[in-house]
Amino acid sequence: MTAPETQSPGLLNWLTLALLGLIWGASFMSISVALEGTGPLSVAAIRLVIAAVTLCAVSTAMGLKLPAVGERKLWLCIIGLGLFTNAVPFTLLSLAIQNVPSAFAGLTMAAVPLLVLPLAHFLVPGERMSRIKTAGFALGFIGVLVLIGVGDLLSGDGTGWSRLACIIAAFCYAIGSIITRIAPPVHPLAFSSGGLLVGALIMLPIALSIEGLPGTMTPSVWGALIYLGLGPTALATILLVRVIQSAGPSFMSLVNYQVPVWSVIFGVTFLNETLPANFIIALALILGGLAISQASQRRLGRYPSA
Repeated sequence: MTAPETQSPGLLNWLTLALLGLIWGASFMSISVALEGTGPLSVAAIRLVIAAVTLCAVSTAMGLKLPAVGERKLWLCIIGLGLFTNAVPFTLLSLAIQNVPSAFAGLTMAAVPLLVLPLAHFLVPGERMSRIKTAGFALGFIGVLVLIGVGDLLSGDGTGWSRLACIIAAFCYAIGSIITRIAPPVHPLAFSSGGLLVGALIMLPIALSIEGLPGTMTPSVWGALIYLGLGPTALATILLVRVIQSAGPSFMSLVNYQVPVWSVIFGVTFLNETLPANFIIALALILGGLAISQASQRRLGRYPSA
């Protein structure tokens, strides 16, 4: 599923990488805005429906089709992708951002490539945990614990559990990365379209049965929902595929350093959010662990579209 590495990414890929970091970084602020007018399950469902329709239309225009029903292993991977990269993390993040700053949710996404390491060690041939990777994972994991605030899990206001939900969402993205790595060969856009379609088919009936049809929503809420569907969920997938195919997954992994920074910038600037100093320390530990673990090799396959 991954493309061969190239020697020189080129200016266009660098600009695309920066744009992806910006698009994904703004998604957490957009979730917070969308929650002002509709429920968390509806936020997840609506963005998935918009993204699935968009990406399926693009795939059809390119002459790409969903895999045949008989391709059982591939469809199991697509269903897994729909669950762990779309339905579950989108729902968890929407639920969590009701109680924690959107900037915090963005910070937790820095943990995704770290969480990939132990999963790849057991599930992907040739992806063993070297001493350098283990050291990087250990440092980053300390950052994750600082970020959650283990003592806050016992608080009664839901903040601690919402922080944990963000980490679980990051873990879901890590599982999605592994699923992408072990999936049978298929065009990435067709694969992603299938995953979004599965996610939408899962979340739409759940949202309708629990929260019902959305009520009257302001233009800002509609704008946030449309952005979530078209930007970080649909357009970002197309850009991601292009970068991986032309510059390789190692170059693409650099986006993991950008998303948390942009999420903080947007949350603090536009939503007047404040972050405790220990969150910044936690981010430094996580990014430090990520840098160490990727010192010798970067081979991440799937990247979060939060």
